[in-house]
Amino acid sequence: MTTGQWQDTAPLQHADVVILDYLAALWAESDDLAPDLRDELMTAVTEYVAFRRTAASYPITDPEQIIGRLGPPEALVAAARRGHLPPHLRRPVLFEPPAPVAAGSDPGPAEYIALALLTGGAFIVPVAGPVAGMLLASGSPRWTPAQKATAWVLTAGSVGLSVALLAFAALFGTIGLELRDFTLFLAFAAVVAGPVAAGVSLIRGPHGRR
Repeated sequence: MTTGQWQDTAPLQHADVVILDYLAALWAESDDLAPDLRDELMTAVTEYVAFRRTAASYPITDPEQIIGRLGPPEALVAAARRGHLPPHLRRPVLFEPPAPVAAGSDPGPAEYIALALLTGGAFIVPVAGPVAGMLLASGSPRWTPAQKATAWVLTAGSVGLSVALLAFAALFGTIGLELRDFTLFLAFAAVVAGPVAAGVSLIRGPHGRR
């Protein structure tokens, strides 16, 4: 009985050629290793390459980048001679970049209340309203820590400036009623402007991460 010869006519992709060349170089470089250690090294590198190319998040399609992460074959073999494989070959899963975190969903009642307290609340209940709004905003997953920190700086900074202006009015208000009234107006404007700016920054900023 005659059997036909099987042939794989599909050409190798460039990425496959690069990886196969690297594995061939690694095999040749590790010729003096003990058979078990050599097999362990080749298996670890092969699994690492497969893991990087098929990772669920951030798969690497560029073979040169994978090889760059592995390092030269002689470096891997030298590490194997010292009796241990590089850590990233033993547990590559630990080195997978974290999956991108989904952005925050549409704002809920708590987020709307927080924004209302920062903007309208700053006029109706200065200081207490914005502080309550920031406490609600701080517990929301919609905004990033950087956004929350910026909003806190704007809110607290405005309160500090307002207190300084009120102290100035109390100490030097006797110079003239007009100067005192103008200072009081500036103090009120300051205590309102900060929370409003904080609320606007949270409205315009990108969604936070969960």
